[in-house]
Amino acid sequence: MADGRWGVVGYRLFQSQDGDTIDCVAAHEQHGLDHPLLRAHAVQTEPPEAPRGGGALSFPSGSATNGSGSGSGSGAGKDSRRGAWQTWHHGGHCPRGTVAIRRTSAEDVLRAGSVSRFGRKRRHRKAAAAAAAAAAAARAAYAPDVITGNGHEHAIAYTAPSQQPVYGAKATINVWDPAIQESNGFSLSQLWVLSGSFNGSDLNSIEAGWQVSPELYGDSRPRLFTYWTSDAYEATGCYNALCPGFVQTSSRIAIGASISPVSSAGGAQYDMTLLVWKDPKLGNWWLSYGDQLVGYWPAQLFTHLSDHATMVEWGGEVVDTRPGGAHTATQMGSGRFAAEGFGRASYFRNLETVDADNSLAEVALDAIQTLAEDPACYDIRKAYDDDDDDDDDGQHSARGGWGTHFYYGGPGHNPACP
Repeated sequence: MADGRWGVVGYRLFQSQDGDTIDCVAAHEQHGLDHPLLRAHAVQTEPPEAPRGGGALSFPSGSATNGSGSGSGSGAGKDSRRGAWQTWHHGGHCPRGTVAIRRTSAEDVLRAGSVSRFGRKRRHRKAAAAAAAAAAAARAAYAPDVITGNGHEHAIAYTAPSQQPVYGAKATINVWDPAIQESNGFSLSQLWVLSGSFNGSDLNSIEAGWQVSPELYGDSRPRLFTYWTSDAYEATGCYNALCPGFVQTSSRIAIGASISPVSSAGGAQYDMTLLVWKDPKLGNWWLSYGDQLVGYWPAQLFTHLSDHATMVEWGGEVVDTRPGGAHTATQMGSGRFAAEGFGRASYFRNLETVDADNSLAEVALDAIQTLAEDPACYDIRKAYDDDDDDDDDGQHSARGGWGTHFYYGGPGHNPACP
């Protein structure tokens, strides 16, 4: 049994090259099922109905050839895209019938400073400021996660709430390892699936992406993460599998595990494709990472999202505690502004949503709005292309069709962002 061994409770475990321990836990014994609302819940063993137009998904495990299903491109030797995967896969995968869980250490809990807050977001959503400009306030009123509070800053694209219900969202994101200045800071890139009141206490949110958080993980590696809440981050939900709720089905993907390799400026770009959607058969909200089904959030966890979503967001978020009285130098994305484009700036490409017929639909460019609270620190630029169009710099794109996409990010502190 190369690179793996049996743990003290009889399950296989892996010691990852990055220092993580990955436990292979029997699916029916996972912590996610301990939620009070899931006492009678049985792990879904019937494959969900995948959205039409999205390709095949492996259930519960399958080939791990690349992380996003994207191929390598060309173009001056630099326009290459490859799939990002997880570091622990160098040791293998968990056996069928088990799920891969990143082990939480005592050091992880101690870094949080509070057991009750461990694995949970610090509540930061605020109502739009009365003094905000009318245009900014109008956009902010639709976007619950873009209201600056407690130092959280964003560069996001979002769909305005409409009468048409939303049943999922998808995007491909390139992965970086941004520098984090504060020990309790983080930088993340994610998608949000949302419903409920944006300035009340009944907001429902499902979130997934990559995150660098020294406080949560003890290092500066980008890691696959999830989050959920049904009460605007007051008392429900948490990151990853740190509290009950998310039910994992994958023996190959460990939420909270590091992603490797990562993109480099002027070099290869490594990206991952995330899809969150509501299974029309059983009603649970599923997550896929590349072509791998990871698990699901049971519909019972939610109020508004028990039926459908009303809004989707994609983009980046950082924490700015103004260390030393100056804006944080924590980077968002690659740490470079959107104008630097492919190979240097971070991107979200092929933005899609899932409709009532369980079909993926490309998001029209004019159907999304963008917002960055302080574009001198972090900014965003949306665009559209297809197989026949030129890219953003006027040169023919060797990347293939990116559909609706955007570049985003920035360095934080700089002469224009004091």
